[in-house]
Amino acid sequence: MSVWMDSSTLPGFESLKTDLNTEVLIIGGGIAGILCAYMLKQAGVEYVLVEADTICSGITKNTTAKITVQHGLVYHKLVKQFGMDKAALYFRANQEALETYTELCAGIDCDFERKDSFVYSLDNPRAIADELECLQKLNIPAEYVQQLPLPLQIEGAVKFARQAQFHPLKFIREIARNLNIYENTMVKRLEGCKAHTEHGSITAKKVVVATHFPFLNQHGSYFLKMYQHRSYEIAFENAPDFDGMYVDESQKGMSFRNYNGLLLVGGGGCRTGKAGGNWAEIESFSARNFPGAKARNRWSTQDCMTLDSVPYIGNYSKNTPNLFVATGFNKWGMTSSMVSALLLTDLITGKKSPYASVFSPSRSIIRPQLAINALEATKNLLTISSPRCPHMGCALKWNQAEHSWDCPCHGSRFTRDGDLIDNPATADLKRRRS
Repeated sequence: MSVWMDSSTLPGFESLKTDLNTEVLIIGGGIAGILCAYMLKQAGVEYVLVEADTICSGITKNTTAKITVQHGLVYHKLVKQFGMDKAALYFRANQEALETYTELCAGIDCDFERKDSFVYSLDNPRAIADELECLQKLNIPAEYVQQLPLPLQIEGAVKFARQAQFHPLKFIREIARNLNIYENTMVKRLEGCKAHTEHGSITAKKVVVATHFPFLNQHGSYFLKMYQHRSYEIAFENAPDFDGMYVDESQKGMSFRNYNGLLLVGGGGCRTGKAGGNWAEIESFSARNFPGAKARNRWSTQDCMTLDSVPYIGNYSKNTPNLFVATGFNKWGMTSSMVSALLLTDLITGKKSPYASVFSPSRSIIRPQLAINALEATKNLLTISSPRCPHMGCALKWNQAEHSWDCPCHGSRFTRDGDLIDNPATADLKRRRS
């Protein structure tokens, strides 16, 4: 159980029991969907949000809860792929998200703190130098740091001052309290803008899919445009306070932040369905570097990774003017969820947003990661084994650390007995394993 779940409760909501009509239907009750509902309510737009389980029961409860415009060494990548103007717009969108959180959290008891953020490298000083050069050209304030208080020998780090961290479930508890939400209401089928659930249908003029990984395969090709990556977290007592937020530029590296006397250490990551270091890697690191520390909470999560390190926020596809999506947050779900809420509210209310082209889900997919995703999917589709994922039929792999069946293609996960844990699959396994 995450430290957030261990120290907060959320309001409960009834399930849908009748047919409804609304302007906007939001599918998915994680922080992205809830923020979208909140912003639509502020804009005076009629909406309904439905969640298949309870709010924040998926990925949101397992975040590391960093609110920052520093998403790894992303700006050098953005300049190479999209040019200076779009890289600057990406920064502006996330800076607006950070500022909006700051304003909202001023009136909410959610342990909001301004903290410096650092991305470090253990072995790639060139990557640090390239990022700093791009940031200077973009007039984004950042600093080079040669040493950190971490027990690591680094080759340098990029510092962004006055970013933020908070308690995500305490925040959600307050902003969700008076929203129009139905829990335990799974959308079984979506026909245009009409959603069918077990006990009623919802007819809307516009629909937002905020289900972490989009569940509709007939539009957008998200099954090719994304894969999922797992990561692991342990909260330690009797460990140092590093007074900041730290993350390795490598996906295989470690992250650090403190909360309420605890040190939260992340690491052991891998593509979902592959073998990784999991909690054992973090425990080994702690034993070497914090011998007096004691693990209090441990949890895991997974993130949707896009082809180009930019989320997909906007129209689900070119051919779906009334269907929208927010997905592919690339490990930076807190800031990206707020960007999604602000951008989608603009699009739904007919306003022009300067950020629409940056996050458009219909942008080019010609990226090296596309071939890797396609190869992984083909390999697993051709694997002769059981059980198979009901999403698209890929062979599932047994996750020994978490005792689950995981899909290497798109990241769906199931319990030992076949019950669905994580989407994009929408059903349990037909053939159960003991």
